[in-house]
Amino acid sequence: MLLAQLTEVNGAPGQEGEVRNLIREQIEPFVDEIKTDALGNLIAIKNPRAIGPKVMLAAHMDEVALMIVGIKNNGMLEFRPIGGIDPRVLVAKTVIVGKKKINGVIGAKPIHLQRPDEREKALSIQELYIDMGVKDKEEAKRLVSLGEIAYFTTKYEEFGEGKVKAKALDDRVGCALAIRLLQEDLSFPLIAAFTVQEEVGLRGAGVATYQIKPDLALILEGTTASDVPGTDEHKHATSLGKGPAITFMDRAVITHPPLVKELFALANEKNIPVQARRNTAGGTDAGQIQLTESGTKVAVIAVPCRYIHSPASVMSKKDYDGAYELIKHYLRCLEEREDFQ
Repeated sequence: MLLAQLTEVNGAPGQEGEVRNLIREQIEPFVDEIKTDALGNLIAIKNPRAIGPKVMLAAHMDEVALMIVGIKNNGMLEFRPIGGIDPRVLVAKTVIVGKKKINGVIGAKPIHLQRPDEREKALSIQELYIDMGVKDKEEAKRLVSLGEIAYFTTKYEEFGEGKVKAKALDDRVGCALAIRLLQEDLSFPLIAAFTVQEEVGLRGAGVATYQIKPDLALILEGTTASDVPGTDEHKHATSLGKGPAITFMDRAVITHPPLVKELFALANEKNIPVQARRNTAGGTDAGQIQLTESGTKVAVIAVPCRYIHSPASVMSKKDYDGAYELIKHYLRCLEEREDFQ
């Protein structure tokens, strides 16, 4: 399955090569042009010389990960997060480290050796390490170099009632949607930008948009679902199973109101469940895409994911399929419009 393949390859910010190669293989039969820019964005163009609105689909390839920053005398590895990771979710998680993909486990001082005051607070990143099972620093240095990346080892798995567990659903779910949409038979210029370095500051999106110069952009994302114990219902940013989430505003963007209104109306017309993203925290590539050159009309359609930015996130296949159907119908509607506003 496409989503399984995408989540099981690795691509930290600035090191998205494995993901980019897989996406290129998937989309080559369905597009007219493919290029990779200097930053690493993969840009795929369908119908480049056609008449009609120039529509951009954007999804980022990178995932949160861990960079090796030190090697202790006993061979344990010090690391720091690339992107936002809560250190409380890391203890005892398995990883693969570096180009050689060495197996490791994230360790910490055991609880029975911790002082009482230490047990009362969460462990910091500085108190964690990666154990590769080596005897000393010299052996570790033969396997791993400073600056290499450690990735979570979670495998794609379907469970429960139409649920999926995987790493990197943010934003391989958006990449999967863009790949599927490129397979649609459309008559206007459709450009998909698979962007880099979103998790460290939306860095690739502006560069890609500057080249594309779209009339409008749809940003395809995985977003936080907070329908979990301990969170009041009125504070749920999104909920699993209630359809894809459409963003009005976050810390980086206010989306284009007429475009958002169109999407909600279309969802109602096609009987596709959707929800509003009810939180303004976080940000997506929309923030950069909207501001590039003379500005771009943007909307964000996201699949809710529990436990985002962790070794294992959870999504609903119904929400994923709903996002695909909504965007597909919207693109079909664009074809039928005599003039594009």
